[in-house]
Amino acid sequence: MRRADRLYALIRILRDGRLHRGRELADRLGVSLRTLYRDMDALIAGGVPVEGERGIGYAMTAPITLPPLNLTLDELEALHLGLSVVGKASDPKMREAARTLGVKVDAALPEDRAAPAAGRGFALYPFAEGARGFVHMAPLRAAIRSRRKIRVTTADSDAPRVLRPLQLEYWGRIWTLTAWDEEDARFEEYRVDRLRTLDVTFETFEEEPGKSLSDHLAAG
Repeated sequence: MRRADRLYALIRILRDGRLHRGRELADRLGVSLRTLYRDMDALIAGGVPVEGERGIGYAMTAPITLPPLNLTLDELEALHLGLSVVGKASDPKMREAARTLGVKVDAALPEDRAAPAAGRGFALYPFAEGARGFVHMAPLRAAIRSRRKIRVTTADSDAPRVLRPLQLEYWGRIWTLTAWDEEDARFEEYRVDRLRTLDVTFETFEEEPGKSLSDHLAAG
């Protein structure tokens, strides 16, 4: 597992707000306790709202809010796309400014952004990697609104998956898609930047018991 994916997995575990022992986290990720401690140090240094220490455990705390800003998800997407472009500029000062601004925005995002918590993307993912997912955002939103099935392939597999797209979540420059997988008959979560291809089909779907977003959220 790549370090970026491992840090993402750590955030998903910690977002329940409970205290997690270092050994428990290390075992779940299949890494040494030393590696786990380094990963936790990286999350904390990157602005992820985590408290704890070695030998006791770690828990995610409430994110810091920035009241003067009231950004929509579209505005946040535009902001992060701009930072992704500036982050690849030839001017080192501009690259560093984009990085530090990204960390500040991540640390200040309020909790009501359809994401479990803020402070996640800029310190964990390279700018170019995050920017790859933006090409899929418009068709994904359209498919969710119109309840049309999509066919995707991912960076991990060329085998097409037919999905019912249910929800997009924002993780601080990284977006995830919650969907019902028609073939495996279960809910799945995909990182949008890891989608290789995406086609919106003409086949629509109706809300069915056990396959809806409310069912997924209820399952916790």
